[in-house]
Amino acid sequence: MRPHVTLITLAVDDLERSLAFYRDGLGLPTQGIMGTEFALGAVAFFDLESGLKLALWPRTSLATDTGLPLSPPGTTSFSLAHNVASMAEVDAVMGQAERAGARVVKPAQPTFWGGYAGYFQDPDGHLWEVAFNPDLVGPA
Repeated sequence: MRPHVTLITLAVDDLERSLAFYRDGLGLPTQGIMGTEFALGAVAFFDLESGLKLALWPRTSLATDTGLPLSPPGTTSFSLAHNVASMAEVDAVMGQAERAGARVVKPAQPTFWGGYAGYFQDPDGHLWEVAFNPDLVGPA
């Protein structure tokens, strides 16, 4: 397999609420909810960097499509990381997320690896890390 991740799908309980959080609260570009004409089709896509997309799809639709039983969300199964160019930008993004309705689970602070990072959860409990890593070149 040659890995080429093009889409990250987050299962959500309330598609409208999650759309508002990511679009209005965090400012991610989207065309809004589409696919409502199809059973299990309602979804919102957000353009990220390098052709990567984030999708929000109802938890019930994902369970039905996969054939797996509907289960509660897990909070420490994985996290998404958003690396930025400075400690000040970490603080700004964390503040923006909190104002949008995120729950800050770990305020931004110096890390053991020499960076600066914090964690928040979106309205469905998905965990995001916002980090400045002085050893990585972040976005300008």
